[in-house]
Amino acid sequence: MPFVGVLPEREHIFRPEPCREVAVSDAAAWRLNPDHRRVYDKLHLALDAGLTAAPCGVAPTDLGIAADAEVFVKPITNLAGMGLNARTLPAGDVPAEPGSFWCQRLQGTHTSTDCLVENGAARWFAHTRGSEAKDAARPIYWEIGAAAPEIEPWIADWVRRNLAGYSGLCNIELIGGRPIEAHLRGSNGFFDFYGPEFISAWVALADGEAFTPPPPIPGGFVISVFGEADLRDDDFRAAESAGVNLQPDPSTPGRAAILRCRDREAGFAIYRRLTGHTL
Repeated sequence: MPFVGVLPEREHIFRPEPCREVAVSDAAAWRLNPDHRRVYDKLHLALDAGLTAAPCGVAPTDLGIAADAEVFVKPITNLAGMGLNARTLPAGDVPAEPGSFWCQRLQGTHTSTDCLVENGAARWFAHTRGSEAKDAARPIYWEIGAAAPEIEPWIADWVRRNLAGYSGLCNIELIGGRPIEAHLRGSNGFFDFYGPEFISAWVALADGEAFTPPPPIPGGFVISVFGEADLRDDDFRAAESAGVNLQPDPSTPGRAAILRCRDREAGFAIYRRLTGHTL
């Protein structure tokens, strides 16, 4: 059985293949993991972490949030682009929007952690740190392989409490060490930088075979080119010459292309070439 939900341009990453179906997309992960679907309920995730949150229709001011304080507003469950329709609003302006919730706004570093899980226990972490530079609250670039040992105990405890009996890959995103999203798949766009032993270790877990955690990841950078970009042959040649992989992105709303590189400055130079902006 193949991995499920792989984009055609990413198929070369997913080797070897597992014996059973293993999800790569959120929609496939929800379908294939009926015992653990609740991780996709972002309101439950927030309340479980002790955050102040409620469905839209419950006024934030009734729960002690000042009317002029900003809160996150987003869908409770959204498998078609988890961050879509997420935004910040003053607490006094939160609409009674069906299917959405509000949550206290979090401050701090945005991290995304992929975690290999064996029977409900966290066995391996790959941390990625988002940039301070943002486009509509989305980090413009991510540092893969960032050191973040301070968040590992919290993630390991969350995995233990929420993924009993699960073996495979999960991802959890934090802001300031507190959760905003969880997934029963990994950060697929970062797998290029996880090293040659990662996919085999993940497949072994999924198939119930002997598992050895892979070594720490080599790391790199993923840079998003948001907005419009007129990609020309000269751009692809310049990127290749600089050791940067330039990939058009027709799948993500509002993003024209993705840059992947080991060398940050080389990636920033190609980003500047495509956008005219400096990071």
